[in-house]
Amino acid sequence: MLDRLQQREDFDDDTPFHEGIADYARTSVGAALEAMRCARAGETVFSLMRPPGHHATREASMGFCYLNNVAIAALEALATGVHRVAVYDFDVHHGNGTEDILLNHPGTAFYSIHQSPCYPGTGTANIGDNCFNFPVPPQFPRAEYRKVLAKALEALNRFHPELVAVSAGFDAYARDPLAQGPLELEDFYWLGQSFRDLGLPVFSLLEGGYSRDLPELIQAYLQGLAGK
Repeated sequence: MLDRLQQREDFDDDTPFHEGIADYARTSVGAALEAMRCARAGETVFSLMRPPGHHATREASMGFCYLNNVAIAALEALATGVHRVAVYDFDVHHGNGTEDILLNHPGTAFYSIHQSPCYPGTGTANIGDNCFNFPVPPQFPRAEYRKVLAKALEALNRFHPELVAVSAGFDAYARDPLAQGPLELEDFYWLGQSFRDLGLPVFSLLEGGYSRDLPELIQAYLQGLAGK
């Protein structure tokens, strides 16, 4: 994957080559690793770095994602003393790359809440013994969507993780141009608050989110994380 980043050709229609993209991708991974370390040290932390990562698989960059930031950080946590890591992905698109990398990996569990049908067309059912998918249809009622998010959080709690990594995508927002999600600013506040209420080390990494309201959505999520 690192060698491929050096080749001067597009990865797919959504993931073009840019001058310096290898450095940008590696820096985004580095920020994810630092966020993981900060969470383990007791800090409330969110990485605003891009490019995002949750579509990058073991062998392919795709969907705006060059390297899988959250999966790399989760595996590094396991390699440095954490025994159980959960990844919760609330991006409106399925985290197919994270699933590909963590599938059946001991000590990990992956929970993805996403629109289906939608890009990349995966995540219609649970797979392996540790990848749990919660697909919702386009234009799903907001209150019902919140219930699915809560159901996934309950499943994560039953895993009893020592560390939680969050793929924080804000494209399930009602006015995001790339999908048909129903969520509002208050729902992202609630998500942040819900992660705070877990009482566990949590680190969040920015994935999708393409509306002009993205700064306000992130701010609401951060206020929930901080308990403000």
